[in-house]
Amino acid sequence: MLAVARGDEPADLLIKGGQVLSPATREWVRTDLAIADGVVAGWGPREAHEVVDVGGAALTPGLIDAHMHLESTKLWVDQFVAAVLPHGTTAVAADPHEVANVLGVPGVAALAQAAAHLPFTFGICASSCVPASPFESPGAELGPVEVASLLEEHGAIGLAEVMNFPGVVAGDPEVMAKIAAAGHRRVDGHAPGLSGRELDAYLAAGVESDHEGTTLEEAEERRRKGMWVFVRQGSASRDLAALIPTVLQHGTDLVALCTDDREPDTIARLGHVNDCVRLAVAAGVGEIDAFVMATANPAAYHGFTELGALGPGYQADVCAFEELASFEPALVWQAGRLVARDGAVLPGAVAEVPAPSWMLGTVRLDPPPTAAQLDLAPPPGTRVKAIGIRPGTLTTSQVPVDLGAPGDLARLAVVERHRLTGRIGLGYVTGFGLERGAIASTVAHDAHNCMVVGALGPEGPPDMEVAVARLARMGGGQVVVLGGQVLAEVPLPVAGLMSDRPAGEVADALHALVRVARARLGVSLEAPFMHLSFLGLSVLPELRLTDQGLVDVGAFTLTPVYG
Repeated sequence: MLAVARGDEPADLLIKGGQVLSPATREWVRTDLAIADGVVAGWGPREAHEVVDVGGAALTPGLIDAHMHLESTKLWVDQFVAAVLPHGTTAVAADPHEVANVLGVPGVAALAQAAAHLPFTFGICASSCVPASPFESPGAELGPVEVASLLEEHGAIGLAEVMNFPGVVAGDPEVMAKIAAAGHRRVDGHAPGLSGRELDAYLAAGVESDHEGTTLEEAEERRRKGMWVFVRQGSASRDLAALIPTVLQHGTDLVALCTDDREPDTIARLGHVNDCVRLAVAAGVGEIDAFVMATANPAAYHGFTELGALGPGYQADVCAFEELASFEPALVWQAGRLVARDGAVLPGAVAEVPAPSWMLGTVRLDPPPTAAQLDLAPPPGTRVKAIGIRPGTLTTSQVPVDLGAPGDLARLAVVERHRLTGRIGLGYVTGFGLERGAIASTVAHDAHNCMVVGALGPEGPPDMEVAVARLARMGGGQVVVLGGQVLAEVPLPVAGLMSDRPAGEVADALHALVRVARARLGVSLEAPFMHLSFLGLSVLPELRLTDQGLVDVGAFTLTPVYG
């Protein structure tokens, strides 16, 4: 590489005629890129074994997702990489707390081992909150010892989102021990709505970033106090439009883009991090600034010292945009190797790395619950506390509803599926628009028990019974049921969270699943299964349901359904 840099030896590859993004000086520089051993060796003309003339295309570093969960894509790692490389994503910082909640440290280690064989930088963070709170019942738990093991023995790049923010603010010894275990590594946060003195305490404890802000006021306070803000644009949580004014006002310091939870049909339809860049530019951010938030900034935060720029010595992750305004790269190189062209991954570029067989068969329901066990049937006129869904955000509201009053009230149940406890949490939800039948999922952040929504009438519980039983037989997934018949399904056999099928097949199946739920059940939400999967996450305001009961997140306590 040094010989190529000096001009003494020919480069492996010369990318000729491009305009190279310089994040540091905020400019496009017309120059050639000489690449050797997967690294940018130098700028300017060189002899090379291979020359690719990009004809004036804009050349950017590979895009980096500042925070995401592989499991939310419902794809195993090889299929995820094949899905996002054509959109220019070459690196992610991933929190595997979904698989950790099901299979613990071995599950995270299996994911890391699979990722190591792929043309991608897969930075894995040590999951800090497994379970997310005392109100959840996962299949495994990670204490300070397990977190330290992920950091010291399995190469974790930092501590993943610390969701138990009440525990941090209160100085809970176990939570503080996990933060201490991170040492010099980054500590990611998760603190929706936290402000003032409580935010001060959260930051003073060592938390450095947050992706849960949904208002401009939250983003401004965090940045003023030196906290990184990850602007999120997922399938259900789409916060970019609300938060991007902080960039217009104060620039790009301490800001990066992330997808958090983005489903494969969204990736296929809109893209990945490149879609975040596109939306930022549409909101008024300059093109260079938008790319900085998707390259140099996440690289700097996560310590990806070899990524985020295209200067000599950086890894040759390169996106070539023939038409920059499309935000879809025509060519993508990873470590100097061409891996995608014109929106498609090249044959053989991404090796198949199947999930190990022991990650299957994790849905343990023996027997599945009956309709009677899923039936919460108080007298008409009874006032209940329903979980109110808000489209476009994962934050819910507490909605008092009189049973029998007009509205779109539906039944909600959470069935413990890891340890054969037989526990079932029952409650109500508004906002789905579900008029008949049932939908169910084993993707249920973060404990990943079975979540099922059913019609309010007497036909609801029988359809809920069929839905949960089908999930048990499939080994995990998502289903739509009406009149006792399964109308559509997406099997997710890997930990009950991910498919073993190609990304295109999974995206098509998910699209069909939602289409059937809307057409046959009356569901009105754009991403109903993503919203369903978060109704059990007991660290997001305001109201959630777990197998242990209804959780008032603000008070951080269980609360009665009635009253």
